[in-house]
Amino acid sequence: MPTIERNLPTPAQAEALLREAEGRNPGPWADHSRNAALAARLIAERCRGMDAQSSYTLGLLHDIGRYYGVTSMRHVLDGYRHMQERGFTWAARICLTHSFDCKDIESANGEWDCTPEEYAFINQYLQTAVYDDYDRLIQLCDALATGQGFCLMEKRYVDVAIRCGVTEKTPLKWKAALENLQYFERMTGTPIYRLLPGVAEGTFGFAL
Repeated sequence: MPTIERNLPTPAQAEALLREAEGRNPGPWADHSRNAALAARLIAERCRGMDAQSSYTLGLLHDIGRYYGVTSMRHVLDGYRHMQERGFTWAARICLTHSFDCKDIESANGEWDCTPEEYAFINQYLQTAVYDDYDRLIQLCDALATGQGFCLMEKRYVDVAIRCGVTEKTPLKWKAALENLQYFERMTGTPIYRLLPGVAEGTFGFAL
């Protein structure tokens, strides 16, 4: 795959794009995006060589495909196109990769509400992509953030499974997500949950 240009909107521009999308399609997905962005910034601040501002911006925009309405897996392609049209190719890439901790397209949760040609495009994109730390970071933060705050990854994935269903390959995604968590714990030198405020409240409903 060709090298992706590292071009992004400013955080203020990204926030404006998110508000615009939220206005068209209100829902908890927007606050989930804000919380994923905060998690990305907090983690990136502890990772040598990662840019916290870029991480925050990518987190804000990872679900921007929701701009086009209530969809399932189609949102990854809609987000990719939405960002490509605006020249933000790095954000476009993250829109596609954030749902695929594991590159096996059948491991994703949700309905494939797109055409066979679009499905093939996404699959080809994933197979040729070489994930970097930003792909992995947004995948991780997507798994840690809800619309209300932060929670244990396992709670988030149970919620997604209840809403979207699972396939026989979903455990591959869960395994890759846990590997991402361990990877960033090595990068930061600390348990990731210590970096995120309110994890206990978000998981159990009370502070420990």
